Amino acid sequence: MPRILRIAACQVGATHKSDRREDTIGRLLQLLDNAAAEGAQLALFPEIAFTTFFPRYFFEGDEIDKFFEHGDVTIAAQTKPLFDKARDLGVDICVGFTEADPTLGSSKLAMDGADCFNSCIYYHSKSGSILSKYRKIHLPGDFEPFENPNAINQLEKRYFKPGNLGFKAFRVPDLIPYNTERGEPILGMMICNDRSWSEAWRVLGLQGVEVVLCGYNTNGFAPEMWGKSTDGDPTESENLGVFQHQLVMQSNSYTNSCFSVSAARCGKDDGKFSLIAGSCITDPDGKIIARSKTKDDEVIYADCDLELCRPHKLRTFNFGKHRRVEHYGRITAQTGVVEPPHLAKSLAGGVNDDLVSQTYTNTIGPLDSQIKILLINPNATPTMTNSCLSMLKSQLPPDVSVTGFTAPSRDGAPSAIEGQVDKNLQQHPCGLFFP
Repeated sequence: MPRILRIAACQVGATHKSDRREDTIGRLLQLLDNAAAEGAQLALFPEIAFTTFFPRYFFEGDEIDKFFEHGDVTIAAQTKPLFDKARDLGVDICVGFTEADPTLGSSKLAMDGADCFNSCIYYHSKSGSILSKYRKIHLPGDFEPFENPNAINQLEKRYFKPGNLGFKAFRVPDLIPYNTERGEPILGMMICNDRSWSEAWRVLGLQGVEVVLCGYNTNGFAPEMWGKSTDGDPTESENLGVFQHQLVMQSNSYTNSCFSVSAARCGKDDGKFSLIAGSCITDPDGKIIARSKTKDDEVIYADCDLELCRPHKLRTFNFGKHRRVEHYGRITAQTGVVEPPHLAKSLAGGVNDDLVSQTYTNTIGPLDSQIKILLINPNATPTMTNSCLSMLKSQLPPDVSVTGFTAPSRDGAPSAIEGQVDKNLQQHPCGLFFP
């Protein structure tokens, strides 16, 4: 049975440093009206939607304070009209903003130890409440500005702390008729640079996410930030940026069997700072089903049948069936790149297994503390257990060991299995056991 949700992405064009907050909010209100007129049940706004993208500037003193939100944006005088409008129209919204530490005074930033974040919230129109909040985790750029006064800076690391709420999927009531088998739609949020990190998507995918929402401000031409020549073609650079943006939205929607919605803050701020457009809605096959056509304020929308997430979740990307987590340890055990050793350092004519093993050990941890499998055979046949062990051990990598246990077939089997698991856990508290 179809589970159709009409979602809109509200793209916002150029917003200047001198623009009044009230004027910017007025543009968002118009976009929300337009989305509602198209029958949207959910509208996504960009990252840092209430102001210009101020992390491109180097601020000293109190001037930066006006770009932050202090307290609950749903009731603050300047931003409250957007949430009132959402409630009146019955349209849920997701919107990005910069969140200041409410316990500290003016101009106290992350660089001063304050809890300041690049955030977004999901506002549930029917209940008039914040259903979920996300804080940007992958902060790009630098802490200090470039020496070149004409360079375009990206100083998010100066003004914000990395998000501390994780990538949490959440269910949203009242969007579509309740489905007793599937439950409410499962949504997740990320912000701008997060979309370029597949780990962020996979964490949401492992929670069964059906729609990922992503607002962004992405530079169209910032060669110093990218470590490239300043002689490049700005138009070519902007086209590449749109291609790369849509590439990650399409590929990650496919590999996590979900829809994705992205909304840009775009255009040329202050007549100088170019931001890409390219807002799009992508389906679980990785196909773009709606995309923006301008670099101005624009609403795009699509009907998203959440049942289309099911085929890949059950087959191609059935994580429970196909993932091999025993080989993914390096992803969470290290951050920077650790290259294989130079061949000149290995034994002549072959691979130095000791050196490779040592590199793996230093990076991931001791080989004997990685994965320990407890193979439980409930058939009360030790011969079968031993046969299974012999077959398995010849195929296991060196960082995996297996222990067999033949459970009794009598009523005491559950207790016996539980006791054996407890025994192994006490001996190897960091091991993994798969009964």
